[in-house]
Amino acid sequence: MKSHLRIVATLLLAAAAAAPAASRGRDDAPTERTIPVSAKRFAFEPAEIHVHKGEAVTLAVTSQDVKHGFFSRPLHFDEDLAPGKTVPVHIAPTEAGTYTVICDHYCGSGHGGMKMTIVVE
Repeated sequence: MKSHLRIVATLLLAAAAAAPAASRGRDDAPTERTIPVSAKRFAFEPAEIHVHKGEAVTLAVTSQDVKHGFFSRPLHFDEDLAPGKTVPVHIAPTEAGTYTVICDHYCGSGHGGMKMTIVVE
């Protein structure tokens, strides 16, 4: 009978020791970095950002003037940007490289040069 009590006591101690770690939950999780991005004829600001491979990042993209697009096939996003609205774009790139983001909605004569670069290190 005493061996059963030892086992129960051991299990209770193990559970008590694990409880603080389990209750930490999201408090110990790294926070996702948010980078504000502004779209305005005919540029994105910033024009280049750097992120780490596997890093979860939210790009908070806002159009300052007219409807724009925010598109990158390799990074798997294609967003419509309405003036004054902020669109969250979540990325967590799995491969290092340099990726181009374009405006894919015609926004005027300088539309073809409206690009930004995301460098994944």
